[in-house]
Amino acid sequence: MALGNRSTITEFFLLGLSVNPHIQALFFVLFLNIYLLTIMGNLLLLLVIRADSHLHTPMYFFLSHLSFLDFCLSSATVPRMLKDLLSEIKTISVRGCLAQGFFVFITAGTEAFLLSVMAYDRYAAICHPLLYGQMMRKQLCVQLVLGSWGLSFLNALINILLAANLDFCESHTINHYSCEVPSLFPLSCSDVSTNLLVLLCSTLLHGLGTFFPIISSYGCIVSTILHISSTSGRSKAFSTCSSHLIAVIFFYGSGFLRYLVPTSGSPLELIFSVQYGMITPMLNPLIYSLKNKEVKAAVRRTLGTYLYMCE
Repeated sequence: MALGNRSTITEFFLLGLSVNPHIQALFFVLFLNIYLLTIMGNLLLLLVIRADSHLHTPMYFFLSHLSFLDFCLSSATVPRMLKDLLSEIKTISVRGCLAQGFFVFITAGTEAFLLSVMAYDRYAAICHPLLYGQMMRKQLCVQLVLGSWGLSFLNALINILLAANLDFCESHTINHYSCEVPSLFPLSCSDVSTNLLVLLCSTLLHGLGTFFPIISSYGCIVSTILHISSTSGRSKAFSTCSSHLIAVIFFYGSGFLRYLVPTSGSPLELIFSVQYGMITPMLNPLIYSLKNKEVKAAVRRTLGTYLYMCE
């Protein structure tokens, strides 16, 4: 019975953000502009970091990977959503749905690890400036990035493989604009208790395992900054990590809530997904460029070099 029902469900219907055609047209224009800004902002930041030798430091090495992740995270869902906003039939195959869920899982998970690594980088720079070169060796930086990808891949693989074994034999309508793992559970006629338990445990381990290092790093950073005697010194020290702190608040404030809050089809779930999947990837390049004098100077140098070559 289960196999027969499972074979009949070959695709899902994505309900999207709205069923009103006029609102869909407005959403298309809005999210197309957001996506274009995301692509241009992150690719420009990648180009500037690669082209400017002044930015060949551990901090900007991690920032370049963050820009690549934001590009991937946004591209995993937004192009499909834009297509669906212009289509009357908004369907996606079960395999396509699982693939999209996997890429969202691995990119968002890697970004969480990378934000934690970047917090440690700021801790090393502010609390141990004389040992910074030893603490953040190039080999270690590469290993931290590869480890972030590896752990996130394992986490995504476990959850997606469990979801792939579910039988989908009831409603095939996903009350969302993309395929995220929690959205699949209400559609299954299988026992999803194991899936829910694994998702909850992996999210908590992933979240706490990346968030606690951020908290402890910033606890040491704040303590060090408070012991700096000059006001200008405190301001300069805080400015070096303020951009990262804003990025952490935006990402953690919505990303993990999406996977911890039970799936109910509420608008709040869509808001969380839009926040960490579209808004945050668009804002990160702006946050790191507008609040960072080194990046702004590098952008001017890169653009100046490009204009000179075009003359």
